[in-house]
Amino acid sequence: MHRPFRRLILLSSALLLFAAVATAEDHPDRVVHPGVPQGKITTGQFKESQIFPGTVRDYSVYVPAQYQADQPAALMVFMDGGGFANPKGAYRVPVVFDNLIHQKAMPVTIAVFVNPGAIPATIPGGKARSNRSFEYDSLGDRYANFLVDEFLPVALKGLNVSTDPADRAVCGGSSGGICAFTTAWEKPDQFGKVLSNIGSYTNIRGGWAYPGLVRKTKDKPKPLKVYLQDGVDDLSNLHGSWPLGNQDLAAALQFAGYPYKLVMTDGGHSGKWAGEVLPEALKWLWDDNAESTNIPIVNTKPKWEPHPDAVARADVPKGTVKVMEPWESNLFPGTIRDWSIYVPAQYKADEPAALMVFQDGEKMRDVNGRWRVPVVFDNLIASGEMPPTIAVFLNPGQDKTKPVKKGKFSNRGFEYDNLGDRYARFLAEEILPEVRKHYNISDDPNLHAIGGSSSGAICAFTTAWERTDLFRKVYSSVGSFTNLRGGNVYPALIRKTEPKPIRVYMADTSGDVDNAYGSWPWANQRMASALKYMGYDTRFDWAEGYAHNSDFGGSKFPEAMKWLWRTETSVPQIDTTDDLGSDFTLLDLLVPGEGWELVADNLGFADALCADQDGNLYYCDMKAPAVIRISAADGAKTEIAKESVSGLEFSPDGSLLYACQGSKNRVISINVKSGEVKTVAEGVKPNDLAVTKDGFILITETQAQQVTRIDPKTGAVTPVDTGINKPNGIALTNDGATLAVSDYGGAHTWTFRVNAGGVLDAKAPTMPMRLPVDPKGEFHFNEPPPYMASPKGDGMAVDKAGRYYVTSALGVQVFDPTCRPCGVLPKVDNDQPLTTCMLAGPDFNTLYIAHGKKIYQRKLTVASKK
Repeated sequence: MHRPFRRLILLSSALLLFAAVATAEDHPDRVVHPGVPQGKITTGQFKESQIFPGTVRDYSVYVPAQYQADQPAALMVFMDGGGFANPKGAYRVPVVFDNLIHQKAMPVTIAVFVNPGAIPATIPGGKARSNRSFEYDSLGDRYANFLVDEFLPVALKGLNVSTDPADRAVCGGSSGGICAFTTAWEKPDQFGKVLSNIGSYTNIRGGWAYPGLVRKTKDKPKPLKVYLQDGVDDLSNLHGSWPLGNQDLAAALQFAGYPYKLVMTDGGHSGKWAGEVLPEALKWLWDDNAESTNIPIVNTKPKWEPHPDAVARADVPKGTVKVMEPWESNLFPGTIRDWSIYVPAQYKADEPAALMVFQDGEKMRDVNGRWRVPVVFDNLIASGEMPPTIAVFLNPGQDKTKPVKKGKFSNRGFEYDNLGDRYARFLAEEILPEVRKHYNISDDPNLHAIGGSSSGAICAFTTAWERTDLFRKVYSSVGSFTNLRGGNVYPALIRKTEPKPIRVYMADTSGDVDNAYGSWPWANQRMASALKYMGYDTRFDWAEGYAHNSDFGGSKFPEAMKWLWRTETSVPQIDTTDDLGSDFTLLDLLVPGEGWELVADNLGFADALCADQDGNLYYCDMKAPAVIRISAADGAKTEIAKESVSGLEFSPDGSLLYACQGSKNRVISINVKSGEVKTVAEGVKPNDLAVTKDGFILITETQAQQVTRIDPKTGAVTPVDTGINKPNGIALTNDGATLAVSDYGGAHTWTFRVNAGGVLDAKAPTMPMRLPVDPKGEFHFNEPPPYMASPKGDGMAVDKAGRYYVTSALGVQVFDPTCRPCGVLPKVDNDQPLTTCMLAGPDFNTLYIAHGKKIYQRKLTVASKK
């Protein structure tokens, strides 16, 4: 798809929020009435922001006819203001305000309609860059500070507006909705009311976290009143499920005691339905006596009967359970745990058995309990519905110096609820080797399952998520995918990580627990939705009622095992119809069946990937040393020069390769045909480089914390940016108007506007990098895991559709043209550095990565399908 057309689709998807539908039934307060005084609207443009440098935005201000300069008016700020201000659009705010103020159903209120910023291009052929997502979807106080400190003093100049936050509201739709919430959340002393339509409480830029954050304020709620509207058929795409996100937030607001209203209308991701209920929404928002929504949690206790396959049968061979010596762990020092092993009657020492590990093992192996794992395994193995399977029952660790109190183990939450690979390592390095001493276990991870209930369930999922080389089947009942220790991030991670070869069974009920750490029902529904969207082989059994116990999960356990161990091969069911034209899901980028292929091996150290206009790939083996070309036509390798360089890029005419030689404090040029090497500039410590359309070289100097411009004609060296912690990778967009710079020592990749002569401005940390969990950090209850300060952002590339690819310690992190995270392609070799990447090949649809001593390639579908 040609880029101009793609940009039109992006624009049209935003305008969808505000489109009016001719057949809509108009609420009386959405229609102009004779005799109702009409307010006045003035317009302006704001371009003096230091918080969002380089941006330009239009705005308008509505002043009601009843406004009196000597009486402070209420205030309401609308994000995506142009759509809300349109008197013929979906919202028609000026008309609604006229009517409601006239009726005295809301106070005399000044409305400010502000559009998101755009960064105009200044070079020939450059395109303006939207700043909407960076401004609206980001958490934190940046946008709130922009409104309060920069914009509103200008927009409201000469107007008398109340300073009481109870008289000040913020409103928006979609990303503007979460922006409104964020603004009030960060500055409740400025804004006390929020009106959110189809709000993006998803993972565009971390908005999934709000339910957990809201719940933590229960003892001291912020002085906010919140109205939430969403459509029952709203989106479920790479960023998340809008209906589930809004309902999860509503449940959190209810738990924490906020005055709130949740309205689930018909329809999807459009302002049509929100506009139809806007008058009633405003009446509720401005009514001090309005009642809040109250959605009760109903627990039930249905009569429990064991599944027929959970009842012992006289004609079925019985396995045995061997109680093992208590285990003292090295990875969980100071702990001891009881454990046991079930061995099926059909086990043969010369035939590798399947394996299933159960957390909270003592309860799972109780043949008179709800799970009755030994009985179920006896019956299903005998019927051939699952293979002969060794079951390992593990209790959580207990402090060796203290007794177990009321069946609660001291180390359970730390082991089970934490993210990261610690528990997986415990199994891989301690428990499984001990099991293998006694029994013949298959090496095939497809024959390894892990399961549990509640915290044991999220532990099972985390183990498989971290180590698919060990486990590829997961059983979860009433799983704690909540904020006990950061597990509420999983639905967001799943949608933006290359799908893993895991089969997942889940069970939960509407009566599951809702407490300070999350809503188990909503959390499990968000997990199930994410797994389904990404095409996982997954099943989610759901029931109304019940509670946080084993009744429902236990009753379904035999059926779960039949499904989990079935032999049929699942074909992923992919549906990306909810991904808008501006969404760049990994599901459209990845080619089914295409993985990483080895291109070069046994290198000293691979780096400096680049491509010429024919798609030939160039790289450097820094220890050889040699610069090599790989032909796009036949894969033939040709040595270009015997140089060690850390960055390569072509001159505008394609005749020269510019290269970084930090060890020699210089940038060189290499003649592609002759191999002749010349010095371009000295006295610099270059790491990586990019070349502007007008021929200037931009290098990163990591140690000096600066980006430096080089004029290749004169060798003149000029710093053009300072302050990034460890500037590393660097790349230009296809139009040359935007420069991206990764930070090896920070949490963001930065963007700049590129002006003539290689001059940079409009600097902003627009790409939030995914951070690795720090296994040596402090893990705390009801807090996210300790993340490393940086994922070590390294070399980067831009594809022909405008995506950014940034290499990191976690893998290749992909961002869309507006710098929203699309997802992560994990590293191939976890023990090797991932230094840079490049799109090459005849159609530039092949991604190459420099990965330690190897170079890999992978075919992609770069062109947008929308």
